[in-house]
Amino acid sequence: MVRRQILFPEFFARPTLKVARDILGKFLVREIGGREMAAMITEVEAYAGPQDLASHASRGKTPRTEVMFGKAGNWYVYLIYGMHHCLNVVTEKEGYPAAILVRGVEGVYGPGRVCKRFKINLLQNKKPSAKKTKLWVEDRRIKITPRDISRGPRIGVDYAGKWKDKKWRFYLA
Repeated sequence: MVRRQILFPEFFARPTLKVARDILGKFLVREIGGREMAAMITEVEAYAGPQDLASHASRGKTPRTEVMFGKAGNWYVYLIYGMHHCLNVVTEKEGYPAAILVRGVEGVYGPGRVCKRFKINLLQNKKPSAKKTKLWVEDRRIKITPRDISRGPRIGVDYAGKWKDKKWRFYLA
């Protein structure tokens, strides 16, 4: 039997780059109609601080980005190109805008595809990663070592000057 433990806000209330590495191998879980679907998180991107020009929060707190300034462990869901949702989880301490974009899960690559598979939309925005919200992250005791993790530049942030070259995309090799 697999030991499962839901990750609490304390897991996310740490430095973003550390959380980004540590969330690999954890499972994104969604309950729909009383049934659970789950997949291992295999690729993420980190966005940390108001100075990170690739981050939505680099222009300050807005109605869209206020969640990034909020509680660690809350979901930040937004729409791109008017049609694809993207799922992020807020990290660090309140008042410091940071989040991790879930780019891929086992068998599904691309943040829009992850949201489509898990039926994630703006209704999950600003809600906590928790069983009561029917969307959470859990540890199923999969052992991931530093050698299992690769890193590279974030995708689709060419507008971000020197920030586009930060190797803040982490993925399982």
